[in-house]
Amino acid sequence: MKRKGQSMKIRAVCRGEATTLPGKTAKTGIFKHAVQGPVIVDAEGIVSDAVCNRKHHGGPDQAIYAMGSVDLDFWSDTLGLSIEPGFFGENLVLEDVDSAKLHVGDRFLAKEVVLEVTAARIPCATLSARIGEPDFAPRFRKAGHPGFYCRVLKGGMLMAGEDVVFEPYQGTKLPIPVILQRFRPMQLTEDERAAYLDTPLASRFRAMLEV
Repeated sequence: MKRKGQSMKIRAVCRGEATTLPGKTAKTGIFKHAVQGPVIVDAEGIVSDAVCNRKHHGGPDQAIYAMGSVDLDFWSDTLGLSIEPGFFGENLVLEDVDSAKLHVGDRFLAKEVVLEVTAARIPCATLSARIGEPDFAPRFRKAGHPGFYCRVLKGGMLMAGEDVVFEPYQGTKLPIPVILQRFRPMQLTEDERAAYLDTPLASRFRAMLEV
């Protein structure tokens, strides 16, 4: 992982359209592909990117789903495939980033756009269907390379090849793997719950702790 103030490149910016998985009727935006040239990013994410299940995806706290090149390399080796950007439904791929080493509140500062990490990506049946493995979701969770959601603190134009500066969060450290593997009230101590609620955690995930 880069240190504070060091920069990395955006490997890819990805966008998708609403499509239907084989054997399904509900549409999904999980099929994304890298786009050339700049895109517009606002508080809801990449303009014109498909988000079909608003109950679990999208919204200001989960506006952008990103993965690091380390995550994609891991999955390429694990699955024996050449994983292309957008394969898991991510909007961004950042060079030299490992989502397992990120924390809620970490920020990525591009020329115009500022993103803040809010949560881990939790696998679902749609991801399993997209991969073609009914039991892929628990495998994805256990592996610990889930990618991460971001809110948009500052919108603007964004494009592949752009430099991004990493700014680590200075408050309570809530690691992405903790959200992925332990984020249920019964698996956290009261002190952990209180501390994690003090971070800029995504609202859907805060609700899991406010019980």
